[in-house]
Amino acid sequence: MYDYVVVGGGTAGCVLAARLSENPEVTVCLIEAGPADNAPNIHIPAAFGKLFRTRLDWDYDTHDEPFLDRRRVYLPRGRVLGGTSSINTMIYIRGNRLDFDGWRQPGWSFDELLPYFKRSEDNERGESTYHGVGGPLAVSEGRAKNPMSKAFVEAAAEAGHAVNPDFNGAEQDGFGFFQVTQRDGRRASAATAFLHPALDRPNLTVETNLQVHRVLFDHGRAVGVVGQRLDDEITVRAEREVILAGGAYNSPHLLMHSGVGPADLLAALGMPVVLDQPAVGQGLQDHALVPLIFTHSHPISLLVAGAPANVEQFMAEGTGPLTSNGPESGGFARTRDDLPAPDVEYLGAPVMFADSGLGTPTHHAFSYGPSILTPRSRGYVTLASDDPTAKPKIVHNYFADEADMRVAIDGVRIGLEISRQPALKPYTEAAYQPPASESDDDLRTYVRQYAHSIYHPAGTCAMGTVVDADLRVRGVEGLRVVDASVMPTLIRGNPNAAVMAIAEKAADLISGAPPLPVNTAALAA
Repeated sequence: MYDYVVVGGGTAGCVLAARLSENPEVTVCLIEAGPADNAPNIHIPAAFGKLFRTRLDWDYDTHDEPFLDRRRVYLPRGRVLGGTSSINTMIYIRGNRLDFDGWRQPGWSFDELLPYFKRSEDNERGESTYHGVGGPLAVSEGRAKNPMSKAFVEAAAEAGHAVNPDFNGAEQDGFGFFQVTQRDGRRASAATAFLHPALDRPNLTVETNLQVHRVLFDHGRAVGVVGQRLDDEITVRAEREVILAGGAYNSPHLLMHSGVGPADLLAALGMPVVLDQPAVGQGLQDHALVPLIFTHSHPISLLVAGAPANVEQFMAEGTGPLTSNGPESGGFARTRDDLPAPDVEYLGAPVMFADSGLGTPTHHAFSYGPSILTPRSRGYVTLASDDPTAKPKIVHNYFADEADMRVAIDGVRIGLEISRQPALKPYTEAAYQPPASESDDDLRTYVRQYAHSIYHPAGTCAMGTVVDADLRVRGVEGLRVVDASVMPTLIRGNPNAAVMAIAEKAADLISGAPPLPVNTAALAA
């Protein structure tokens, strides 16, 4: 029996376990389906692609996507302590002020969340209105600085875009280098940053290799969970709360297997209904990316990162190509002048990133392309079986709304214009699988053939529908959801930092701590 049982040892779960266990008067159990995060490739930034489709990846795919020529799209998710923060590209982006203000949920405006972003941070730029120091999470400048990454920023400037040295400052628009969650050139995941320093606490228990199958209810109150490790069924009881932190795919999947979801679906599968909640699993959103890949003859891409000299440099100094997070530089742009904020993000990587990252690089190359930041299309997560070990059925419905296709087409044109600039010319010698032309029809065909996920799912247990503004599941007691699934709309940018801020705030909500104060004077200035 524990006071709090946190299901999912990913980004949100590690933050919650660390923050809740700061109180020695409560006991916390963190449960992770995967193993501990001790695989060497987790901690070598440039090796993140080697983690795909391994035992550390849930290895999901969408069902046939109706607007992407019935393709199935690869969806990696970390199945390891640290979750996807242990296998991602380490980009530290908060999102845009309009994202959080647009949620219209009490306590969740940008100004109210900023103190939680800052509480997490140990930013090497130092403390300021928008940055914090002394927190558990190292936020650093990238150390690889590949010449192609620098040329990409210069080419964007030549194409008329602003240069932005800080995407997490007052303005998001423009191109520049991303800050990354690294310390001394190595990955800083939610596990290494938050959980590892807390592991010696006597009131914190971490269970790995234990997949939770359902939440246990007693008269409408969550009282624990039951799961399986190898052939053993294991029950873990919660005195105060069960907190789901499985992410946008696994949290709704677990809710439905626990009897919280659409009653007609559960009944059709012969499963008991605890609460008829049709919104569970609905509202799925993601950032689709349209890749543009250019090959060239300069031997400076990440193909050479594993050379002995680079390995030695990484081990001795924490510098060199192996510190590359992949997309080292990029930018935010608006496809129309009348937009209030960017609607596309460009992620520039000095490597041949083909086939959703599953392709083997065969040439030195530079890859980038527009990611659709504010998709109107909505998908869903549902059950394919009453067996809790069966993977969920995931349909993103990418480009179901024609407005998203319009953004993609215009975003590809912006990307192609950048490719023609003098600064990038040495690295765009040949286009790899390019569009047939820049006509609307050919670009639409190209998007349907090659667009893929950039791995940012959200929205399936949203505030205002499935959970309330305190992240409590509506209609039952003792159960919360804390992860990207609670976002009513996806943020403009890579969501890992926002999930950490959500978990930071959730820890205060759960413990009853007052909200962090807002520095309104500094923000106004």
